[in-house]
Amino acid sequence: MPTKQNNITPSPLDQAAAWLHAAQNVAALTGAGISVGSGIPDFRSSGGLWTVFSPEEYATIEVFHRDPKKAWELYRVLGRTLTGKQPNAAHRALADLENLDLLHGIITQNIDNLHQQAGSRRVFEIHGDHQHLQCLQCGNLVPVTPEHYHTAEIPLCPLCTFPLKPNVVLFGEDVRELDAIHTFIAACDLLLVIGTSAQVYPAAALPSMVYQQGGRIIECNHERSLPASLYTASSRRAALFLQGDVVRTLPQLAQTCRQQ
Repeated sequence: MPTKQNNITPSPLDQAAAWLHAAQNVAALTGAGISVGSGIPDFRSSGGLWTVFSPEEYATIEVFHRDPKKAWELYRVLGRTLTGKQPNAAHRALADLENLDLLHGIITQNIDNLHQQAGSRRVFEIHGDHQHLQCLQCGNLVPVTPEHYHTAEIPLCPLCTFPLKPNVVLFGEDVRELDAIHTFIAACDLLLVIGTSAQVYPAAALPSMVYQQGGRIIECNHERSLPASLYTASSRRAALFLQGDVVRTLPQLAQTCRQQ
């Protein structure tokens, strides 16, 4: 007697886990949404940093050179927002996937260092980090302390006395590690897009780069943000969407991967 065919469609979690197991070089692109669960608001959301401080008025490299005292009004608020925050379950899930050898590196647009705190070892910080202050004159890096964000004094470089700025990329500055990121992405056959709309370049170009070289994409967001063409490609299923809060969906994905 012929057996019945199993036509059960796998759940998005099961499909995503299968894609991870099948891939050879997996990268994750993360944005502000992964850190909201750690108490760090999205800067662009209602009540976020950019609704209080206009980026053009406070967050450009030209403003820092012209009026570092004004620029530090923003930096102090930013520093106090980030200080003391801890990784959440989504950060830890990515570290778990790395330990399972199912994730091989993270490209983050965040500056909060939470991926490293969670245990991730290969992290490209495209916008810099808030763990250090940077001297634009001599290149010195100074470890940041809470006192830097609770004093009215502008910190000066201990080597050349030039005003220090947080080691983050301001508008008008080049992003960090781009050559290394492109080398990493060139071998990527699966990209996780997590907590980001992927609209700001150069990070916005990465999903298309992966797709064009034959790779797949798993988007983890509240709503779809990637181009519809990635979800409707007739030649192959190129993208998968895991909808919901990444603090919930990423641990579920890691657990599903362990069970497969």
